[in-house]
Amino acid sequence: MKYELIVLDVDGTLLNNDRIITARMRAALIKVQQMGIRLVLASGRPTCGVLPLAQELDMDKYDGFILSYNGGQIMNVQTREILFEKRVDMKMIPYLERKANKDNFAIFTYYGDTIYANDISNEHIIQEAELNSMRLKEPDNFSEAITFFPYKCMIVSDDEDALIGLENHWKKRLAGELDVFRSEKYFLEVVPSFIDKANTLSVLLGKLGVDPQNMVVIGDGVCDVTMIQLAGLGIAMGNAQESVKACADYVTLSNEEDGVAVAIEKVVISEIRPAEIPLDKLNESGKRALMGNLGIQYTYASEDRVEATMPVDERTQQPFGILHGGATLALAETVAGLGSLILCKPDEVILGMQVSGNHVSSAHEGDTVRAVGTIIHKGRSSHVWNVDVYTSTDKLVSSVRVVNSVVKKR
Repeated sequence: MKYELIVLDVDGTLLNNDRIITARMRAALIKVQQMGIRLVLASGRPTCGVLPLAQELDMDKYDGFILSYNGGQIMNVQTREILFEKRVDMKMIPYLERKANKDNFAIFTYYGDTIYANDISNEHIIQEAELNSMRLKEPDNFSEAITFFPYKCMIVSDDEDALIGLENHWKKRLAGELDVFRSEKYFLEVVPSFIDKANTLSVLLGKLGVDPQNMVVIGDGVCDVTMIQLAGLGIAMGNAQESVKACADYVTLSNEEDGVAVAIEKVVISEIRPAEIPLDKLNESGKRALMGNLGIQYTYASEDRVEATMPVDERTQQPFGILHGGATLALAETVAGLGSLILCKPDEVILGMQVSGNHVSSAHEGDTVRAVGTIIHKGRSSHVWNVDVYTSTDKLVSSVRVVNSVVKKR
């Protein structure tokens, strides 16, 4: 498989204009994770503002990552481990506040689930808090209240020319100590030196041992350009600025037209071949799912045959020591599910519809059963699989029929 990592900007890319992940988007992103490709959500938002989106995409089950604060932190969604972080020296806060006050700008920063600001009535700060489901706090003295090292500070003003002037001044005044850039026409971000999405993404690639050529990046903003240029395949959204599109290998549809899903279906999912499916990664990612709880492991996958094993132990046996019929049906559904996933087209999703089994003999505690699934009907609206389950001595335990419904994405 060529691609190992898909990196997505959030606002204007993953989310539509109503700030939601559409059903088609979620289906496409879960499918690539099921195929062994990991996701990274790279955003200027704080971690707590990205985490609910990552959980909606099941990234906590598939070992995904959040790159937040425009590169200030990397977190493993599954373990919540912080893999990297760099913060602003809090000794710089009084200087930043004095300059903001002098120009009648608002200033704020993040701490946990709270935004600390010198003016919580500012409409842009209110919107930022609502966007990330954060509380607002306005201390009597902003600088004295910042007794922590923040990931970044934000200067806010509707006077765009004044913000540009301050940006140019600070790029010279703070060079080597802090970096500044405008992420919105009304936001000037102050971050630690050398922190941006691409630099922090390079740290993650090094930790994972992934070559940039095996990475897809999709974004719409100026902050995404360096990531897009770093990737083996850099994709710009249809709603991106022309300067962003000019840096990309490919331009997809807009965030209102499921541009991310369209791109992934076209350049990733459609190119995956059964022989390229990394079963070890599927088994690893399934550890926290039902298959992991039952000890199921995929051992073979092709377009017309899928195999998996399952131990007969305390997880899968009945009280008197033989294989539980319900666990057998779960094994069969797991096998047929992967088989249909391989067969379905990029614009299709698979839903389990019916399972029925005949249990003909027993498997006993200490044995490991083997399921062999073969496709017996591949229709436009359904797949029918026959799954035979054997003991380690090839004695037939059960024969199970699984019907999966094939549904077009909306």
